[in-house]
Amino acid sequence: MLEWLKNILGDSWTEDIDKKISAEIGKGFVAKADFNAVNEAKKAAETQLADANKTIAGYKEMDIDAIRKSAADWQAKAEQAQKDADARVAAVQFDAKLDGAITKAKGRNGKAIKALLDMDTLRGSKNQDQDIEAALAALQKDSGYLFESAETPPPYAAGTGTGAVGTEKKGGVEAAFAALNPKLKF
Repeated sequence: MLEWLKNILGDSWTEDIDKKISAEIGKGFVAKADFNAVNEAKKAAETQLADANKTIAGYKEMDIDAIRKSAADWQAKAEQAQKDADARVAAVQFDAKLDGAITKAKGRNGKAIKALLDMDTLRGSKNQDQDIEAALAALQKDSGYLFESAETPPPYAAGTGTGAVGTEKKGGVEAAFAALNPKLKF
């Protein structure tokens, strides 16, 4: 560490002088690496202080009332967005209930059935399920053609067109007519 001093003092250099100089240098001087580290830390602290002062100056220029009003506006917008989302969810749920009830009632055309229902009253109803069923039952009585009937169709009548024409066996009146008119072909 003190090689430069050894060159200056030459032969008069001793270990005792080395110890004394080292002790005194440690009291009054700092190592270059330590000095550079502290200097860098000081520069970083000054930069942070300047940034903080700029931020504080920006806060001094701000209009607090405008910020409060802006916060209130954003809160109102958020509440409105939540209400809109809730309304959309309720509309989808209502449409699903209504479509399910129309299918259950065997409706033929959902659009036509919905056009004849009082949708606003049904949407505002507190007991939508029962009110929808009651409205569909009333509509079914008034406009039954919009719904498939629960009645089963009449059964197929046997012997009414299942065989080829002219190949059936003649019986009864036909046989008697054919016997009287043998030359007539039908």
